[in-house]
Amino acid sequence: MKQYFYSVLDKEELFDRGYIAKQSSHSRGSAVDLTLLDMNTGKEVDMGGPFDFFGERSHPDYLGITEEQYDNRMLLQNVMVRNGFEPLNVEWWHFSLKEEPYPDVYFEFPVSSQYLKK
Repeated sequence: MKQYFYSVLDKEELFDRGYIAKQSSHSRGSAVDLTLLDMNTGKEVDMGGPFDFFGERSHPDYLGITEEQYDNRMLLQNVMVRNGFEPLNVEWWHFSLKEEPYPDVYFEFPVSSQYLKK
């Protein structure tokens, strides 16, 4: 998947440039990755680049996309900001809760359907 998601960067650069955190706010339950869905078609809205692509094209303010794609990114960003989230400057899809309930805690627990059945 390297060729598709980060073909122009070395893996270590993903950490240095902020695409991957050494400790993720996802594990604190305060970050979410999402996109927009067209309720008429049931398909994802065109955001001008794929989810989890690590490169400049994924920056929310990237201008090398169409006006409609840029507007879609800004719509998502504006809705999330109005509802208490902060955008990440290198990923159009990533948002973190401003008022994190556990800002210094990183939860570790197994995630599997078998574990939940116990």
